[in-house]
Amino acid sequence: MPERIHARVEACYQQAETFFKRPFTRPEVSFKLRGQKAGVAHLTENKLRFNPQLYRENQEDFLKQTVAHEVAHLIAHQLFGPDIQAHGEEWQLIMRGVYELPPNRCHTYEVQRRRVNRFIYRCSCPQGEFPFSSQRHTLVAKGRRYYCRRCKATLHFTGEQRLV
Repeated sequence: MPERIHARVEACYQQAETFFKRPFTRPEVSFKLRGQKAGVAHLTENKLRFNPQLYRENQEDFLKQTVAHEVAHLIAHQLFGPDIQAHGEEWQLIMRGVYELPPNRCHTYEVQRRRVNRFIYRCSCPQGEFPFSSQRHTLVAKGRRYYCRRCKATLHFTGEQRLV
């Protein structure tokens, strides 16, 4: 997997160098991205991060569109500086002019949402049920208090947990 992405990153840089007739500094490439994002460009660090799960599930489009999308961010930053909009006209120029790709802001890949545990808290209102994240539940265990906005009562853990 990393070989094909590295090769595509290099190809994108070579295309940009031919188009703009100047060299560009190559980025560090990482595959430590999870969740809904397919890729992220860290402009000031000259770093690209890619989501290996979304790559495995969408290889051809990922290589063609996502890699070029993220490289275009770094190229735009090196050419035009830090004050441009992320998906502004400079980035769009690179997507259309250099890579001949549509400047789509977001991918349309199917993303599996991870089920998470929620801790159920209640107040004295009849319909007052509050699902807390594990992080918020831990804060309560350390002494933090949360209150209902309607009845102003302290929220208390019911002992119930749910996967959502």
